[in-house]
Amino acid sequence: MPKLSRNQTEREKMKVTVNKNKQYKLDDVSFQFNIQKIDGSKPEKTILITHISNLIKEDELELKVEFTLSPSKESFSKVFLDLFFENQKLSSTPLLISQSTLFSDNLMYKQIVDMSGVEAGSYLFRVEMYELWDNSEKLNFVTKQITLEYVPK
Repeated sequence: MPKLSRNQTEREKMKVTVNKNKQYKLDDVSFQFNIQKIDGSKPEKTILITHISNLIKEDELELKVEFTLSPSKESFSKVFLDLFFENQKLSSTPLLISQSTLFSDNLMYKQIVDMSGVEAGSYLFRVEMYELWDNSEKLNFVTKQITLEYVPK
């Protein structure tokens, strides 16, 4: 075995010291107490559009979008609702989700659409909802569409 230089000897001593002083994490000691390791994954977040209803008024259409946020509304921060009329975007609305425990996870949003100048007929409305992240990535994307017969009053 070759003779080690003084620096190499010091390095070997440091290695041994570092290996002995390894700090154990709580994840590592679960086997000592015969407990099961808890999976740290969070439940998957979903947006579910439950119902879209409408009310036709004079030159106006009131759309009511009912939706559910699961596992709970506290999991969501930047939720957006986009409304399309015949595949043309009418609006994009950031929704303020109240974090209060007094409200349920079933929420509702109303949108009034000006229908002046639109003839009677069958029209397609589409609602898209998603959570927007900092890099403009759309997460938890969901869409629902309805076809309705519009007859101006």
